[in-house]
Amino acid sequence: MSTAAAYAIPAPDGSFEKVTIERRELGPDDVAIDIKYAGICHSDIHTARDEWGGTKYPCVPGHEIAGIVAATGSAVRKYKVGDRVGVGCLVNSCGKCVPCLAGEEQYCAKGATWTYNNPVPETAQPGGYTMGGYATQIVVTESFVVAIPDGIGLDVAAPLLCAGITLYSPLRHWNAGPGKKVAIIGMGGLGHVGVKIAAALGAEVTVLSQSLRKRDDGLRMGAGHYYATSDKETFRQLRGSFDLIINTVSANLPIDNYLRLLALDGTLVILGLPDQPMSVTGRNLAGFRRSLAGSMIGGVAQTQEMLDFCAAHGIGAEIELISADEIDSAYERVLASDVQYRFVIDAATI
Repeated sequence: MSTAAAYAIPAPDGSFEKVTIERRELGPDDVAIDIKYAGICHSDIHTARDEWGGTKYPCVPGHEIAGIVAATGSAVRKYKVGDRVGVGCLVNSCGKCVPCLAGEEQYCAKGATWTYNNPVPETAQPGGYTMGGYATQIVVTESFVVAIPDGIGLDVAAPLLCAGITLYSPLRHWNAGPGKKVAIIGMGGLGHVGVKIAAALGAEVTVLSQSLRKRDDGLRMGAGHYYATSDKETFRQLRGSFDLIINTVSANLPIDNYLRLLALDGTLVILGLPDQPMSVTGRNLAGFRRSLAGSMIGGVAQTQEMLDFCAAHGIGAEIELISADEIDSAYERVLASDVQYRFVIDAATI
């Protein structure tokens, strides 16, 4: 085993503290990465505080990882020392099931190995579990590493490894592009990246946000329209307007109200995971052949496609760079919606 410095939380009600963690020895197919930046995702908070259950402690979150290749195994061919690379939400999968063979490793039938708080294959570290990117180094199988193009700064690229692919995947799957009207619910860490990508794809983009507070930002990032959902007139005015609506928020929304905003054959895609079951009226689906769907991240190949697309279109996340000793306060600020739009940890401070 090798070691790395990291920031871990020891218990659901604990605070982050600096620790030393073990990383596996470099295997023939492995890439060792010196982490430069790690984004903070809301999933990190849910896991760190055991809000989804099953968190292993000490927990080192982080699945928005950007860094530089430090060493490669003897069989590695895609990367060399000094390359700019990233690691997202996945670090392994079975590689043999139908989703994996289709390049959709995130839906691995046997269960993908997530970047943190997930049991590792027994052959790698018996009884162990993965630890993420709030650290100085990570070792990852070559096939789950992606190249970060020179056109994107590593700091603004880090959130793309989760937030970026989480939006890019459904936008591509449901064919967002010229002639399509796309609405993004929420103008936060996910939503702002979705606005940029949807606009770059050529769609007509509308932001549906609780207030107009971030209207200028939304328009600057590519939205053509911006509406407050707190205004009941919004739902009357926009009824039947959209081909695709992407919901990025985890709040318990009145889904029926949003379904009525879809045009014929429109789709509402759920990304944010509310803590209560959704209530849907059948006639709001059947009446205009509307669909209600869900989506989560994307496979490795699509993540690479997303990074190349973002580099070609000058897209990066809007970030606030923090030091590692600010993680606890950053979590509180995320919960208070006091970030525009993604916190990124400078790993040099770990």
